[in-house]
Amino acid sequence: MISLQLQLHGVITATVLPFKFDGSIDWDSYYKLLEYCATPEGISAIFVNGHAGEGATLDAEEREEVITGTRNFLQGTEKPLLAGVIPYSTQSAIDQARRAESSGADALVLFPMPQFSAGGTMSRDAPLAYVTEVASQTSIPISIFQQSLKSGLGYSTETLVALADIPQVIAIKEGSDDIIAYEENWRKIKEAAPDVAVLCSNFDWFLAQCSIGTDGILSGLASLAPDILIDLWRATEQSDLDSMRSISDRLYHLVRSIYGTPPRMDMHTRIKEALVAIGVIDCAMPRPPLLSVSREVANDIQAVLAKVDFSHPKKA
Repeated sequence: MISLQLQLHGVITATVLPFKFDGSIDWDSYYKLLEYCATPEGISAIFVNGHAGEGATLDAEEREEVITGTRNFLQGTEKPLLAGVIPYSTQSAIDQARRAESSGADALVLFPMPQFSAGGTMSRDAPLAYVTEVASQTSIPISIFQQSLKSGLGYSTETLVALADIPQVIAIKEGSDDIIAYEENWRKIKEAAPDVAVLCSNFDWFLAQCSIGTDGILSGLASLAPDILIDLWRATEQSDLDSMRSISDRLYHLVRSIYGTPPRMDMHTRIKEALVAIGVIDCAMPRPPLLSVSREVANDIQAVLAKVDFSHPKKA
């Protein structure tokens, strides 16, 4: 088990989770997916049971199986395994956290609770009490999942700075989906807690976020295009703006096809459609309440894929 000294950086793949047509987990496709998006040199960690992995639709046993199966796949590597905690109460968060730790997760990614959408993120009190209590009940590090501000679940800068001060918090997955908020959060968090990683994740703003500053990229898009995001990160590390722009151009049409057409909740199903099209997984069906995408959307994705260079980086 990796200690609290774990430092997250680089490209972190948030894995999608393939299902069979009957709704059960397609393990054969999942392991093919891990081979595709977890093994390239330049992928620094794997994140399961998040939004991309439809973690909210999994029961406790399935979440444990995903963690255990991924842990076994990563055996012999030094890549940390992050597990999402998507709770509806503090106690359910504690239960998920304990199960994730015992199943082999190296760190938790703690989502905000739905109750916070009713003004709970306007004050730091409830989020701070929530994260502090979960941290007291587990011994592995925690990353905070910052939601879109438009969702009503995104934390204020003041709250993020307070959360970053909790000893077990090692990272913020920065998904504010607002470039002004991103820069403010980046500056204030790094000023107050320089060792806490800020990981950009908003697909619309990768180039801008990387230009402002980031410790890494955490994205479901790495399930589909790990090589391109690795290239972007390497250019970012070199402060090579010309290369960053060129790589952003490679990403642009792919990003628009996955994320650009409403409803945005279909984004991970669209990633699975693309993975089916390139032969990585067998079925793109999500679990309800998500629905399969229309044939028109699927055709648009395939048309874009024909123009994208998916060359693989060398494996570690």
